[in-house]
Amino acid sequence: MLGSVEVRRGGQRVALSGAKLHTVLAALLVAHEEVVPDERLCRLLWGWDPPATFSAQIYTYVSRLRKILGDDAAIVRRPPGYAMRVGDAKLDLREFERLSSDGRDALVAEEFEKAADLLRDALAQWNGQPFANASEYLADIEAPRLVEARAVALEHRIEADLALGRHRRITGELTGLVAEFPLRERIRCQLMTALCRSGRQADAIHLYHHGRAVLAEELGVSPGEELRAAYQALLDGTLDRRPPSAASAAAAPARPATPSGPAGPAAGTPAMLPPDTVDFTGRGPELELLCRALAPGRESTARPRRVLVTGMAGLGKTTLAVHAAHRCRRYFPDGQLYADLRSADGTPRHPARVLRRLLRALGCPAEGAADAEDLDRLTHVYRERTRGRQLLIVLDNASGASQLGALLPNSPEPAVLVTGRTALPTVAGAHTVALAPLAAGDAMRLLAAAAGPDRVAAAGGAAAAIVEHCAGLPLALRIAGTRIAARPLSPPDRLARRLADPRTRLRELHTGELDVHTSLLPSWRALEPEVRTVFPTLAALGPRPFPAADAATALELPEAAAERLLEALADAALLEVSGADEAGQPCYLFHPLVRLFALSLEEGARPLEEGARPLAAAPNITGG
Repeated sequence: MLGSVEVRRGGQRVALSGAKLHTVLAALLVAHEEVVPDERLCRLLWGWDPPATFSAQIYTYVSRLRKILGDDAAIVRRPPGYAMRVGDAKLDLREFERLSSDGRDALVAEEFEKAADLLRDALAQWNGQPFANASEYLADIEAPRLVEARAVALEHRIEADLALGRHRRITGELTGLVAEFPLRERIRCQLMTALCRSGRQADAIHLYHHGRAVLAEELGVSPGEELRAAYQALLDGTLDRRPPSAASAAAAPARPATPSGPAGPAAGTPAMLPPDTVDFTGRGPELELLCRALAPGRESTARPRRVLVTGMAGLGKTTLAVHAAHRCRRYFPDGQLYADLRSADGTPRHPARVLRRLLRALGCPAEGAADAEDLDRLTHVYRERTRGRQLLIVLDNASGASQLGALLPNSPEPAVLVTGRTALPTVAGAHTVALAPLAAGDAMRLLAAAAGPDRVAAAGGAAAAIVEHCAGLPLALRIAGTRIAARPLSPPDRLARRLADPRTRLRELHTGELDVHTSLLPSWRALEPEVRTVFPTLAALGPRPFPAADAATALELPEAAAERLLEALADAALLEVSGADEAGQPCYLFHPLVRLFALSLEEGARPLEEGARPLAAAPNITGG
């Protein structure tokens, strides 16, 4: 994949036809045997304008790959997508990652000869622009991180060569790399060092001033700490010595400059995480997966750590993400950033506004681009400030690709943890954790943690009923527990009776700023008008799973049109796919509380304001 996507068997190239087939193969391989959802494959193949038959076409491409690859690789169906195992086959990307990691370890141990050889072997895996014959959508998403990984490996290999005294040999190569990567300050520092050791101090000084001009013109920033230090060492006459950071450069990449003096006080390590939840309960497997994905591993030098937590409103995505972030803080000595991407009124925040806040936390000078309106400019500065730093970046309540794209670093060192209600293809190569409602046991423990174990234990029957009425939704359970705890003289049986009536249940699931109805409003507001209009009608189909054919009958629409509306609701996390009917067609299911929310809305009604709960229920509300 580090060039054109191709397969070789016995040294001979295997015939693969068409960019689409190469794209599916590359997407499965780059996932490292993890499941690639159908939705992601669709975006990588057709972008945001897929054909109506995309599912059938994906199935066809996978079938063709299975036939071509035979027993050399296994492509298995694992809902919601496919995973690929390559067995003993050699994959250039995997070899590159392994050799880069080993080379970095050798550099840290100051085994410079070994490091140079390993990193040179890693770079030899490259054969051109990655994914050159795949779709532009795949290349746009996956290629930048691989190009960045190659640049980092180059920096480490050059660091080893400089430590071995090979400065004259690599001066020409470094000159070309500075032209290729004019904004990479470390490569510019390395060329300055090589020039100085070769007796070309004047050229090294000119190189620094040229780099300062490029940074100012392109990004509106001053040189970073490492480049300034190299220039000062050049003036002091100490740059021609072997730098003591030859090994530490790989172990702990230099941080970007922090302002001092006239620009402002030195910025400390950012610590923006919200407080952890003291009584965090349940989600054991999901928490373990998040922590494992965020922890640095052997692939971290080339493969960015990106994790996505999805699920409907009220499932505790933020609580889980923040708890996992606190547990993993030790892995991120350069700090933790946090941004809520949704405003108080439920609308998405503009990424420029979010970037300004994050840049202030990173110590961006006041006169720099943090005050600019240009989103591209802010993005450039943000990526320069996060490059090479062991940061954890938590982006909460992401609404879509257009909002998230500018907030993702383009280097592998920072880890990114994103929460959102739907799948986000922008989070390339992410580990995805899809939250489901809590099981009965975890739900009871959460209720007890919020209400008090003694109160719940003394009213076992009422507590079980409350858990059933909350339908595994953590937000609803915490609201119920908080109400019980706030009324020590009122037995839980009373709340259980009030929740038993579906006509008043949503109104009861409210306390202070916590409200199930309000939490669902942003998802409802984000729907297209035609989807919003049919929402109550579909909810009236009942509490059981139903196929698109039933929806088509209720809406008096062709089945294909009805299925499109159902998929839009599923994408908005207001409906879930629940198995298939006897004909093999997918069935859809409303969460019980989402269904009550839908039925409380009059068809075509204006959006209810936040904090306003339905005073009366539609007469067709039935079931729990």
